[in-house]
Amino acid sequence: MSTRPRSDSLTGLLRIALAATTWGLIPVFVRLVHTNAAVIVFWRVGFAAIFVTVILGVRGRLGVFFKLPKRRMWAIIAMGTLLAVNWMLYLGALQLTKVAIAVLIAYCGPVFVAVLSPLVAHEPFDRRLIVPLLLALAGVATIVGPQDMALESGTHLLGAAMALASAVTYALLILNAKRLIHGVPATIYTFGEYLGAIALLLPFALLSKGPSAPVEWGALLVLGVVMTSATGLIFLSGLRRVRADHAAVLTYAEPVSAVVFSAIFLQEPITLATGVGAALVVAGGAMVARMEPQQGIETPGLVPDALSEES
Repeated sequence: MSTRPRSDSLTGLLRIALAATTWGLIPVFVRLVHTNAAVIVFWRVGFAAIFVTVILGVRGRLGVFFKLPKRRMWAIIAMGTLLAVNWMLYLGALQLTKVAIAVLIAYCGPVFVAVLSPLVAHEPFDRRLIVPLLLALAGVATIVGPQDMALESGTHLLGAAMALASAVTYALLILNAKRLIHGVPATIYTFGEYLGAIALLLPFALLSKGPSAPVEWGALLVLGVVMTSATGLIFLSGLRRVRADHAAVLTYAEPVSAVVFSAIFLQEPITLATGVGAALVVAGGAMVARMEPQQGIETPGLVPDALSEES
């Protein structure tokens, strides 16, 4: 067997793990912004869109997105609206129910990816993924802890429902991105996504009180440029090289790094349960990283033929 598919797969998984680990910093910056979820998401997407637009402008490729086949173009824009809905659902869940409930339910997303992958992405189900997926999910459950899992009111139930909806929309985003990004540079794809997200969020931003303090604008700038655009490009370049369900398991690095970053920057304690949960997540990710590409399991054309597809 050629070593190229194996090395490309590892490169893809490393990029996905890097992006997911960086996303663990998002709660640190969100804490600095005192406004509603829709406004935070709007400015996060807005700064990300500016960053990608500058890149495309410098490369002379600003109009490339609008030259895509109409069906592909509108599908990518639709993914942008779904992306905005996903972020608002998750932030809304965090506001309405306990963090433990929101996190655990939302991180069922990779499970939905694995289940739906044969139907949406037409990738044969990989039974090797069952154990690492269960390890990662058990790790998240251990990190959030069972003591805060009780639903105490209708508001908590609504928050739990929003978290579940965010998990489903997450799965749809991953699976459709895997399909739509084929042959489309990552910068072009994200540009279209951000257009859709901004169109959906603009009315909410106009009707709500926005950020005012310099620290809030600075946090939103980092959320947009680094946590959304830069890491999004890294994630998509990794997603090209691996199965969608394998990529989804590696995103469990996000809650682990979020705990670590919260301890460093927000002085939140790390408990023994947190350490055990993190170890389970890392073990699940390591198992995926060690999986050899198998004939009949890997999706054809995972590795781009041309470097121009990268960005």
